[in-house]
Amino acid sequence: MGSRQRIKFRKPQPQKPAAGKTASEIVRELKEGNAPVSDYREQSLKIYGLICAKCGREFDFKDRRLLTVHHKDGNHRNNPPDGSNWENLCIYCHDDEHSRGLLGDYLNGKAGGKT
Repeated sequence: MGSRQRIKFRKPQPQKPAAGKTASEIVRELKEGNAPVSDYREQSLKIYGLICAKCGREFDFKDRRLLTVHHKDGNHRNNPPDGSNWENLCIYCHDDEHSRGLLGDYLNGKAGGKT
């Protein structure tokens, strides 16, 4: 019988408490909904508008779910307030952007095998 591989999942890392706040203050903010939220998607949509940076398709408020935020450097934790690491892409262009590397690797592997 074959051996089984174990898949290890990353545990979510707890975030450090805000400086100068007690645990009860942080809990109260979370319960009241007053805690600062890092919602880079909404921020990017405000900065760049409801338009795909690649194909130029414009979106209505009701269709905005079809727009995603692409991190130019590939680091999802790099979220500068000025939005310099983001571009709004429709789901189709975002998928295309991330599959280009796979296609290139495939084609390079195929070309390498023929020569």
